[in-house]
Amino acid sequence: MNGTSFELAALILFAFLAAGTVKGVIGMGLPSVVMAVLGLVMLPLQAAALLVMPSLITNIWQAWAGPALGLLARRFAIMLLGVAVGTPIGLWLFSHLSPAWATGALGAVLALYGAIGLTAWHPKVARSAETRYSPWVGLSTGLLSGATGVFVIPAVPYLNSLELSKDELIQTLGMSFVVSTASMALGLFWIGRFTAGVAAQSLLAVAPALVGMVIGQRIRARLSPQAFRRGFFIGMVSLGAYMVLRSLR
Repeated sequence: MNGTSFELAALILFAFLAAGTVKGVIGMGLPSVVMAVLGLVMLPLQAAALLVMPSLITNIWQAWAGPALGLLARRFAIMLLGVAVGTPIGLWLFSHLSPAWATGALGAVLALYGAIGLTAWHPKVARSAETRYSPWVGLSTGLLSGATGVFVIPAVPYLNSLELSKDELIQTLGMSFVVSTASMALGLFWIGRFTAGVAAQSLLAVAPALVGMVIGQRIRARLSPQAFRRGFFIGMVSLGAYMVLRSLR
């Protein structure tokens, strides 16, 4: 293995270990960290393909471990359907963007995600309004997920606005991420980007992601999650802004 390939392998290992750690502490962030780090050295579409297996396995674990899988799946079925429909459409757009535009789009979403996380803006949505908003939130989340590989906007702010309990929020996010990842995998396979070789590489990335989750859970017991979240969101804004500027150059 030459120096360049060794350095790339080390960066991939670091990306998934760091992303798993973030997810272990705050319950989300694995795609965001992986896409932010790997997006600096490879095309976002390549990074999205490597993300499939770690994201799918960690989020199945997250969705299954919660207290009300069936109830929440029925409540948010329309939103999840929107995610499933929007993701392959966004991926099709993603595959037709120039590398600079794809990198810029990813950077913009990461920066927006971080900026929202840093603000004290916490809108409230009444339970009675869910049937009106959920389809559009799901569809737009799917479009952005497919177009950037980041599964958080606008689903995370929307779900936060519903005043779910912590366990309900974590479980619903896990379901949304599972649907996004599965739809992404099918779309990548359809356009020839998720081959058997890529799937094997993606499967190898599961181990550092799971190790990171365990580390993150231990950190969560010792560290204020609020302080960690603030540092995480500052990092997302910084990386996102850098990627946008790089794409403009």
